[in-house]
This record gives sequence, C-alpha cells and structure tokens, in this order.
Amino acid sequence: MKTILSLDGGGVRGAITVAFLERIEEVMGAGPENPLAHKIDLAGGTSTGAIIAGAVALGFSAADLRQFYLDLAPRVFRRSNFRVPGLQSKFDSAALKRELVAVCGDRRLDTDDLLTGFALVMKRMDTGSPWIVANNPASAYWNDPEDGSYHGNRHYRLADLIRASTAAPHYFAPEAIDIAADEPPGLFVDGGVTPHNNPALALLQLVTVPAHGYGWETGTDKLRIISVGTGDHRERLDATRARWMTSASLAISALKGMIRDSQVQVLALMQALGETPTPWTINSEIGDLAGFNVAGKPLFTFLRYDVILEQAWLADELDMKLSQMDVKRLQQMDNPAIVSLAYEVGRRAAERFVQPEHFDVPRG
Repeated sequence: MKTILSLDGGGVRGAITVAFLERIEEVMGAGPENPLAHKIDLAGGTSTGAIIAGAVALGFSAADLRQFYLDLAPRVFRRSNFRVPGLQSKFDSAALKRELVAVCGDRRLDTDDLLTGFALVMKRMDTGSPWIVANNPASAYWNDPEDGSYHGNRHYRLADLIRASTAAPHYFAPEAIDIAADEPPGLFVDGGVTPHNNPALALLQLVTVPAHGYGWETGTDKLRIISVGTGDHRERLDATRARWMTSASLAISALKGMIRDSQVQVLALMQALGETPTPWTINSEIGDLAGFNVAGKPLFTFLRYDVILEQAWLADELDMKLSQMDVKRLQQMDNPAIVSLAYEVGRRAAERFVQPEHFDVPRG
C-alpha cells in the first residue's frame, strides 16, 4: 500500500500537527532508527505543513519538530516596531529564512537526503498559478529543457521552496525564485491562498494523474492518505460591527473565510471519493457523507485528524475547559504564545482519535 502524509497550513498552530504526528509515529511503529519517512511514500504540505512535511521527508522525528516549533515561533513571529503596517509585512521574512536554511542548508529538491517523496504547494503571483512541486524525477519540469527556457525543478533549493509556501500575504513578504536565466524571478506566496491549504486533494491528483509521472494505483488496499489539520473554526462577524470595519479588514476576513471554505470543500471531496473510519461533518445539510461515494467505490483509504478550536467542542471532546479568551488566542495563527497550549490540544486529540485499527490494511 502506498501512503501519503498530507499536512495543512496554519502558522504556529502547526504544533497541533506535530502532536498528531507523535501519535502516528507510535501507531505506525516509527522510531529513532526507523523514521516516519520510511513508513510513508510521500509527505506533502502547505505553508507550515510544508515545513513539517519537509522535515519528515528529511528523517526528522516529531519530537525534533516539537522542539523546533518551541524555538522557532518566538524568533519568527516577532513584531518589530520599525515595520509599517499596511506598507510592510507584519513579520521579518529574513528571520524565517534563516531558520529554514539552518535546517535545510543548501540542499536542493534532488538531494539524496530526502528519504521519501516530498511535495509542497505555493502560489506564483506574477503568473497567477498555483504550483505543486515534488521531488519526482519523472515529472514534466524536473530537468532543464534543451532550449534552456527554464531551470528544472530539481535545482530549486528546499529552503527557498518552503519559504515560498509559507509566505502568507500580510504576514510575510513574497519569496523570489529564479525560474529562467536572464528573466525576472518568479514571485511566490503562501500555498494557503490556493484551493489547497488542505493539500490532500492536490496530492491525490499528483499521484494519480498520469501526466505527473507517479501513476499510483487506487483502491482502499492500494492507497492510503493520512491528512492532518491545524485546528478548524468558523470565522464569525458581528453584523453591526462589520458595517464599521475598514475595507482592508473586511478583505482579510473574507480571505480567511475563503481559505476555510476551500478546506471544507476538499474534505467533502476526499470523503466522497474515499473510505474513511474518521469521518468529519461537512455541514448540517449533508452531514459526513456516510454511505455515499461519488466514484461508485472508494478510491483510497482516508484518515483525517484535526480539532475544532471552539469552546464547547474542546470541553466535550477533550475535557479541556478553556476560557473564551484562551480559545480566541488558539485560533490565531501568528501568536507564538499559544504553541504549548496548541500542542497540548493536539496531544489530547491524538491520544483519543488516532487508533491502531485505523492503520490496518483493508482488503480490497
């Protein structure tokens, strides 16, 4: 069975993902001498998910990642008094790049140090196109073309790619990457502003559409997709207050809502195409799509692990009685002070929801 590990974006809430990965490592029998990278065939992510997926593919453990997040968040998500709101990004991109280079060094996408498949999602702003880039030598743009019209994907540095995938508009400046000699670099931002903040559907497309060069077989006993979130919640606005918001604030709120809408749509499609022992309610009208499969038979086994960052759910499901203020803090993607609490939320959820029987190979 081929296994994909798909990791959502979510800023510092990636600590939730790390906690789930610790439990997944335990259930799958991964350890210091047998890293999770040896248990999966492709690790892919968007934004903070790209950071974690890259580290997993390089052989790092979830324990390594937990320490990385505890150290990284305060250094990267630090607001400078010298940055001008609206004219400059909220945080210094150079600080994030230094952290990524410290881990990735000068490794390129074709490095032998990647122990398994690796993919990430980013958005190229100057051409208006989402990019799903992977370390697959059979992909169309892997090598330099004979006419030299562009640089093959194999040459891109991991640190540059991951920085691009994490360049959330407003929070971090775009990342410039050289695409072709004697041409201006491409301008990339966070993959979360594509439909793929939850990259599970994009990764499914990557491995099944023949043009991408993977050609993996489908079936519940042939393909498993493990999808891990960073915490879900619905953005709500008081109608009266919203009428007095600035246009910029409304635009940011609408963008956040669109990102979540895309994530919900991806989840609906994955549950409609696959078979899942961990179904999530899509909405009050269609429920969790139990008993429905749009393809007639499930194309893969789908495991979705996430939490809902709302006061009632945290109390009912995880016995965490948090104040409304703490829940609001947890919902922020750029507050480094929540990392420890976010990790604890993920740890409790992982202990409850990630069960060994989910990883039994079904008979197709």
